[in-house]
Amino acid sequence: MPFPSINPIAFQIGPLAIHWYGLAYVVGILGWWQYSLVLTKKFPLIDRKMVDDYLAWAIVGVILGGRLGYVLFYNPQKYWANPVEILQVWKGGMAFHGGLLGVVIATAIYTARRGILFLNFSDLACCGVPIGLFFGRIANFINGELYGRVTDASWGILFPLGGPFPRHPSQLYEAAFEGIFLFSLLAFGALFTRWPHRRGLLTGLFLSGYAVARISAECFREPDTFLGYFAGWFTMGQILSLPLLGFGLFLSVRAVLRKENA
Repeated sequence: MPFPSINPIAFQIGPLAIHWYGLAYVVGILGWWQYSLVLTKKFPLIDRKMVDDYLAWAIVGVILGGRLGYVLFYNPQKYWANPVEILQVWKGGMAFHGGLLGVVIATAIYTARRGILFLNFSDLACCGVPIGLFFGRIANFINGELYGRVTDASWGILFPLGGPFPRHPSQLYEAAFEGIFLFSLLAFGALFTRWPHRRGLLTGLFLSGYAVARISAECFREPDTFLGYFAGWFTMGQILSLPLLGFGLFLSVRAVLRKENA
């Protein structure tokens, strides 16, 4: 299948070009914010003002963590040689695992300052994250980046930068698994979980669910050329997701086994 002709620039006002990738961040953050406000009805210990106040912390954590994570995890040699490029975020290069670490740090500081239990807040906060992941992967597809491995499947796509052979649209796989499936899993969990008696369960489901989705999708995604495979098989995304899987399962099991009044 030919790659759909979609301009990476959504619209332009004079010299100012607004890219779909940037819009994906805006829509993802606003979507998370509005959905989290709705969820406060389910989480009686978290009110709407807490979510409003936290929004700025989350934005800073996502942007700084995502950028620094990409620099440290994926291409440190390039940026050590040209440190000024670390600030040139418009050229691309954001890492989910770095963004997650940045948000964890921001959340830890925010909850400590407000006297809120970390897992009480993270259980709510993680539920809306798949909204941003979905739009981010769609933007990756529009940009023709992070494409999949060569395939002979009928739905293989000839990406402009992917050479002469059709490839898996792995961005769409990730949008489905990391976005739609994970959102549905957490929505179901938020609806039926006896919270806060099962505090930490939703955070654990998010971490382990994302890890499974990412590890699976990476089986179809072409690894970065400057990294390749580790041990002949594993990608950097899979390696970084393994600790999330382990810690997510730990939180989930602990929440299920937790005594009702503990």
